[in-house]
Amino acid sequence: MVRPSTRGFAPQTLAAILALCTGLIATPAPAADAAHPAVIELFQSQGCSSCPPAAANVAALANRPDVLALSFQVTYWDRLGWKDTFAQPAYTSRQWAYAHALRHDNVFTPQVVVNGRSDGVGVDPAELPALLRRADRGAAGPAISITGGAVRIGAAPAPGQAADVWLIRYDPRTLMIPIQRGENSGKTLPHKNVVRALVRLGDWNGQAARFVLPPAGDPVLKTAILVQTAGAGPILAARG
Repeated sequence: MVRPSTRGFAPQTLAAILALCTGLIATPAPAADAAHPAVIELFQSQGCSSCPPAAANVAALANRPDVLALSFQVTYWDRLGWKDTFAQPAYTSRQWAYAHALRHDNVFTPQVVVNGRSDGVGVDPAELPALLRRADRGAAGPAISITGGAVRIGAAPAPGQAADVWLIRYDPRTLMIPIQRGENSGKTLPHKNVVRALVRLGDWNGQAARFVLPPAGDPVLKTAILVQTAGAGPILAARG
């Protein structure tokens, strides 16, 4: 292995260079911060034997304050031996909207979509950091605040068309689900940040806006807000 010249470097700098050369330092996947989290959407099904590794990789990032990880359970596996206990047609429709926006011919599981901008399978642990780097949106977009049963979207430069404001309610717990039939028959699979409700609140056009939030119903559920270019385009802002 050819190493660069180290003459003239401070000890700390020298150590960093040598570590990079030998692969001891992994470049962190960028995301903005807790106020501007990177959004990772996992589309999966309890009946899909390829999904647990992707779910584990997404769950490993779910506790980062600069990441909003969401698990959408889709319905099209339900006819193949096991009906997913969390699946809803609205989540399948959201995945199809991404398929059209990202120019895919079909939907598939597992699929991870990052910031509405880039997607992959998510089974390879190295893929998610790469997707986070590729789809990083930084700290751009409107400010989002949730107070007093309402969400406020700040003024900011907007795309040429109105953006969608989405309300998401998700369960932050790790739920152990026994699977009795299908490809994962006999397994008990962990599910984290499972989406339980997806509601379009209205439009955002660059001006400050306020939307009243419906009651969550279940106090366990957490609230997330996405401001997203219409047609399942890039996510402009998020709060979770």
